[in-house]
Amino acid sequence: MGGVGTQSWLQKLEEQLNVDVDWMDPTFSKNIQITPNDMTSNNLWVNIQMSHPDNKAMFTQTVKELKSEGWLAIYNRIAVNLCKANIDNIKGRVALQVDPHEAYNTQAVLDHARAYAKEFDRAGIPKTRYFIKIPSTGPALNAVPALEAEGIRTLGTALFSLPQAIACSQAGCLYISPYFNEETRAHDDLSLWPNVEDPATQHTMSARIIQILETYKRLYKETGKEQPLLKNASFITPKEAMAAGEMGCHSATISHTVLEELSKLPYDGTKQPGEGVPKPVHAYKNAGPTPERLKKLATIDPLAAANWDGNLASTDIDYLANNGAELEKAIAADPVTVQRLDDALKLFQGGIKESRAKIEEAMKQV
Repeated sequence: MGGVGTQSWLQKLEEQLNVDVDWMDPTFSKNIQITPNDMTSNNLWVNIQMSHPDNKAMFTQTVKELKSEGWLAIYNRIAVNLCKANIDNIKGRVALQVDPHEAYNTQAVLDHARAYAKEFDRAGIPKTRYFIKIPSTGPALNAVPALEAEGIRTLGTALFSLPQAIACSQAGCLYISPYFNEETRAHDDLSLWPNVEDPATQHTMSARIIQILETYKRLYKETGKEQPLLKNASFITPKEAMAAGEMGCHSATISHTVLEELSKLPYDGTKQPGEGVPKPVHAYKNAGPTPERLKKLATIDPLAAANWDGNLASTDIDYLANNGAELEKAIAADPVTVQRLDDALKLFQGGIKESRAKIEEAMKQV
């Protein structure tokens, strides 16, 4: 941890945005240098945490209680119990992700989100303390307006492009989570990772982050409608997390490994390529301008298809109409998003598939 009287990178970043813990282990959340704002999770983290020795008794008891209701009912209760175990260690909301196998099935997304909500209610966790992660596909985002109307707040996940972000705004999401390292495989294969000295200006995803933020600021100014808060995700290094602060992201959800690294680095602004400003009272009403050195990112896109005409996605298009047909069309026209979205869904499908196998095996034993 940072020395006495020395501010760490983590403490500095917390001044600029809300720092979330992207990990479900209560022991870690209790002992990190700051109190995390939200706790995010995904199907991989649920799968890992349900096998933790501390959760063995809860796992077994849940299987016994709900054996007659099937594996998914058991999974939902275990996942919510894991959230409950950590909720007192954070300031804000806990999160769970719907089954990624159903990313193109609106009704299935609705059903799973509502099933989570029922379990949260059973656990005594109010709607103000959780949100549900929804894949940013046309059909899945079509479930969001109904969920939001029921008070079930949502986050658009597996998000890699401006059209997806605009669709999340139209749907009424509370948050979006663009993946900074949009190539999810880069976490395991570093040859795919843009390892740059100054991520805010040089990382291939930075331009899209700035464009999303500027679009949301404009939409708020033009319409007065609350826009999703940008919860940046998928960092490999501490300096990538610090770039989120400089870019003006509203929160950053950070893995336990990167949080630990951030807490050990003493902050020295003279050695930073750029520096963020303190977080505003209201994300959009009091939003500051894009930092001067990042303004060029608003007009470029290193990830664009070769035939990109230089025009950004229009906010006049209804991306949710006809079950998200326009969003699916925009995704199909962007090879990077097609690949990254497919990779992300397959990654999370693997997590919930493994959880299902564990649960079904346990069901045979009780």
